[in-house]
Amino acid sequence: MAAMRPAPILAAIVLAAAVPAAAAQDRDAAPVAVSEAERFRADARAIEPLVNRAYAYLDRFDGGVMPVSARLRAEAERVTDRRSLLLYAERALLALADHHAITGASFADSWAIVPSYADLWIERSGDSYLIEAVRDGSPAQQAGVKAGDRLVSVGGFATQTAVDWFWRDLGLEPAPGRAAFAARILAAGRRGPPRRMTIQTGASPPRALELPSLYAAPRAARPAVSADERGDALVVRIHDSLGDPATVAAFDAAMAPARPGQRVVIDLRDTPSGGNSNVARAILGWFVDRPTPFQIHSLPIEQRETGIARQWIEQVLPRAGKRHAGPVTVWVGRWTGSMGEGLAIAFDAIGARVTGNRMAGLLGAIHDHRLEHSGLIIKLPTERLMHVNGTSREAFVPRRRARDIR
Repeated sequence: MAAMRPAPILAAIVLAAAVPAAAAQDRDAAPVAVSEAERFRADARAIEPLVNRAYAYLDRFDGGVMPVSARLRAEAERVTDRRSLLLYAERALLALADHHAITGASFADSWAIVPSYADLWIERSGDSYLIEAVRDGSPAQQAGVKAGDRLVSVGGFATQTAVDWFWRDLGLEPAPGRAAFAARILAAGRRGPPRRMTIQTGASPPRALELPSLYAAPRAARPAVSADERGDALVVRIHDSLGDPATVAAFDAAMAPARPGQRVVIDLRDTPSGGNSNVARAILGWFVDRPTPFQIHSLPIEQRETGIARQWIEQVLPRAGKRHAGPVTVWVGRWTGSMGEGLAIAFDAIGARVTGNRMAGLLGAIHDHRLEHSGLIIKLPTERLMHVNGTSREAFVPRRRARDIR
């Protein structure tokens, strides 16, 4: 490939500062006065100390503080209104290389949220970017992309070139620990336009693909929960609905036909978007007959503010009239995220067999933090979550790889 100047690469791939004002969801805001501009600027300046106070995983960074470049700090000083604040907030949170750290608002062409709106799970392998998993039923799967393929290019540029400029556009140096994060975002693309990439299978010639964004791709209507018999097992599938209170009744209905002692399979491979702990505990409550520890929480912000550490064990309680005593298997994969991951480690803690591939590895539990002047929500992993054996949720690996997952 011929040498290219940085400017076109930035413009084509990652120059978020070029997002047009018309793309903003609140694009019709009236011009703001100087005093209002200063309040928005104060909110921009507040993001760095907020992260350093509340983010539960500062130990990931050199010096235990948020990585913020001179370029990003200069962008904070140029904030004058809600649009420029949101643009800065999105870019500042990218510096954390954490798919779980996001803003509560977005632009029409913000980067897609991974894994909720991604169909390729990418990891760096040597000098290559390996597609480790492909989302079931997704545009990538329909185009014939398979686990084991390589992502050769994205957005018209070699993947490593695109990854490097993703970070340099933020004023940060590319680093191996940040590479796969950027590759996953680039492959998921922006929320409106189609994605262009080149995929290679083994020694076959590379092939160029154009795939719709998962925000634009049509999605079939699905129930919150579905169930069917497979051999001697009742298979209950949860369809990215752990945040919907109606999922409790749907799960109860799916479990109603279970025979005494029947093996139940809980399929969590389509739960990337997090959820509500009430829903997760209602599901777990079917499978215990006494208060049972299922998760450890810790809250680093309390230790930072008071000098006193806080950690506690959460229990699940049995539900009246809802009890199944048969064996339980749980299926997981890369699109088991956040609350789905918490449910998986909880099932493991109560004795279920957790089977499949590594999960999304999303960090901790998100708390919403509202900026003082604008009201913009910054969503940060503020709690650390662990298996009852002390293993961090994001480090949990299924003890068995399933041979019967379909």
